[in-house]
Amino acid sequence: MSPLTEYTRSLAETARIAVSYTTVRGRLTRYSVTLVARHDGRWRTIRVYDNTHGRNEIHRHKLSGGKEPARTFHHGTASEAFQVALAQVEAGYEEMIIGWLR
Repeated sequence: MSPLTEYTRSLAETARIAVSYTTVRGRLTRYSVTLVARHDGRWRTIRVYDNTHGRNEIHRHKLSGGKEPARTFHHGTASEAFQVALAQVEAGYEEMIIGWLR
């Protein structure tokens, strides 16, 4: 197994994306894409896309704490789902944060 790759990238002054993944022989096997936003002086998790439980899932976190039940967001490979998750967060992070604030 290849070592874990992790990075964080700023999307805006108060939003960033945290990414981690592993590959085996060049094939992506595990991933996590997390949208975090600064709220009341703290970085808070808004959404997590991952395949920790063997499915490509999305976890929507709540402002009040906790998270909604996971749901499958993609039925393809881990690599395909990883790319979809990145694209969804990059294109829709502002709406995701607004929805989290409601």
